[in-house]
Amino acid sequence: MGFRYEVRFSGAGGQGLILAGKVLAEAAAIYDDKNATQSQSYGPEARGGASRSEVIISDVDIDYPKAENIDCLLALTQESCDKYSADLKPGGILLVDSQYVKKLPPGDFRTYEVPITNIAERETGKTMVANIVALGVVTKLSGVVSEEAIRTAILARVPKGTEELNLKAFEAGLEAARGYEDKASGKQKAS
Repeated sequence: MGFRYEVRFSGAGGQGLILAGKVLAEAAAIYDDKNATQSQSYGPEARGGASRSEVIISDVDIDYPKAENIDCLLALTQESCDKYSADLKPGGILLVDSQYVKKLPPGDFRTYEVPITNIAERETGKTMVANIVALGVVTKLSGVVSEEAIRTAILARVPKGTEELNLKAFEAGLEAARGYEDKASGKQKAS
């Protein structure tokens, strides 16, 4: 059995979670030479309804493309945190946007409270790149793909004319994740 890492980006429709998943999968499969699958699910309302994107990264063939034992969960809303935190494996990473997720679930995982949307606004002037800020945090905390692969995938995937903005958001996410140390308790806050 080889290496398998499952990531779920979750929140509301319109937050760019599908794009974040596609960037991560492309970075792993094309630029880091790993196997990857990406799937997505939307609520009945495209904007504002529940939304999630799942990426599985492996060094062997991926025989089942659905994430069931999550290694890293990004929750940008309280609803998504409540709904999906039970799918986190012991020792996994729970990354929440501290502006919107106020009630943290109990569990045997490492929790990181990061003001993702605030960082996007402060560093780029645009909250719409919070998904890419989050991707930077996930990249740094998980180490599952290289930073350079993500940068290259961002340039290939984001809308033309927004490349510089998105790269700035990614760097802000990497910076936000720096300085975290994995501790036994796992509860971490960023400013």
